[in-house]
Amino acid sequence: MGTERVRTDRLGLLLDQFDCAREQARVRLTGLGDAEYLWEPVPGCWSIRRRGEATTPRAFGPGEWVLDQGAPDIPASEYAEVARQAAGGMTVAKIAEDWTVSVERVEEVLRHTGPALPDDSPVTTIAWRLAHLHFCFAGQWEWTFGERRTDPKLLVDFTLEAGPALERFWSLLDRWRDSVAALTDEQLDTVGLSHYPYGSDPDDPYAAVLWGTNLEFIHHMAEIGVLRDLWAASGAIHG
Repeated sequence: MGTERVRTDRLGLLLDQFDCAREQARVRLTGLGDAEYLWEPVPGCWSIRRRGEATTPRAFGPGEWVLDQGAPDIPASEYAEVARQAAGGMTVAKIAEDWTVSVERVEEVLRHTGPALPDDSPVTTIAWRLAHLHFCFAGQWEWTFGERRTDPKLLVDFTLEAGPALERFWSLLDRWRDSVAALTDEQLDTVGLSHYPYGSDPDDPYAAVLWGTNLEFIHHMAEIGVLRDLWAASGAIHG
């Protein structure tokens, strides 16, 4: 995208950023097959599993297939995000609610001032990353532009097939983008325009929520890109 085409209004910048990231993601995901989609590069990966066969304690989904989710905690890789939330004015109690952990756990994280700890985030499959984005965007739409009734974790029937998963995801993003494009400046400044239940959305101006949503999309798609590169590099193993 040339700089002469970049919009400078708030909504325009956020939409242009999203559109650019979405186009790059479409190109990056071209040719994704089922085996690669479900590939587990190390033992203990989080993925999509049949109900009753999940190994994580809080796996969720409305149908036969559920998405792995571990016990509530704040990974070391997210300590900086917790510090950012506190610096931005979120109370310890609200941060604890956001992460589904105790107030004491948040206070422990905020007291951490030593060297960065090893990243203890789980390794995931491409299927997990894509499904995570799918339920997040479905929930964001439902709790901003929809009826604000259904738990985001019950909005998406997960699938083991890459093609249908991508087709449904891109369709959802089109609906999301159309709804966002119709927002007014007043709505961008509205605190609590989104009632999304997992996070700080109800306490933030909607422009800040959109910024965070773009960031979520970008960083998970970057992780999917890395997994695709690893799959290609390890072709001798699975080919």
